[in-house]
Amino acid sequence: MSVAAILGSAFSDSLPGALTLEPETVETEWGDQTLHRVAGTDRSAYVLFRHGLPHRRLPNQINYRAQAAALKQIGCGALLVTSSVGVLDPEVPINRPLLVDDLLMLENRLPDGSACTMFTDPSPAHGHLVIDDSLFATALTAQVQGLADAADASIADAVTFAYVQGPRSKTAAENRALPRLGAQVNSMTLGPEVVLANELEIPCAGLVVGHKYSIPDRDPPEQEALSATLDRSREEQERIVTAFLRDAEPVEFPNTIYRFKADE
Repeated sequence: MSVAAILGSAFSDSLPGALTLEPETVETEWGDQTLHRVAGTDRSAYVLFRHGLPHRRLPNQINYRAQAAALKQIGCGALLVTSSVGVLDPEVPINRPLLVDDLLMLENRLPDGSACTMFTDPSPAHGHLVIDDSLFATALTAQVQGLADAADASIADAVTFAYVQGPRSKTAAENRALPRLGAQVNSMTLGPEVVLANELEIPCAGLVVGHKYSIPDRDPPEQEALSATLDRSREEQERIVTAFLRDAEPVEFPNTIYRFKADE
């Protein structure tokens, strides 16, 4: 089995670390998808640039089903999904890597309005995604933490992530409401990717970095000089992603796809 990482805007014009990537086109029923195979690893590893390389797609233009299907076809057994996020909790630092431990996605829909599912038509493979552990697999999340520690990259906290569709940013009213529902960070991606990957029984971990505070009606907490924190966060995120692609191992899928038995 292989491992893979989905990279977003933070890697819009450069590659993580010193990795050598070789593009491969994967054909799926949802359309072709470009993955980049990492050269020189002991087992297969891939990078998926969600917005394209260079960055050209808005969040609502991403073909999430094609991406998930391509990852399934290359036998992904461990997926690290990254995102740049707005921070809603003043206790959560910005410009520091954060693990994600839960998802708030009030409407289970893709940007085109359709249900966020791979099971669009009746088939023997369809079923209900039953969350026994978490959408962010506990075992894989612990593995990412260990890889980060070994790479001397500091992960600040574990956070609850809210998915809010783009391409517009959130209103002040929305940013007031989300923390009351338990959200600490939010962005326009990551949510659909994690849901669809879980439906295909791909274990996921989430790694995000806050690039701004989205806290209405109050002054944001004090922070270090922006240039210093941006440089540090990018460097630490690169170290974690690179360590994951080189050294992470597939884990058992921790949830269940409940399928009804066919009539005999």
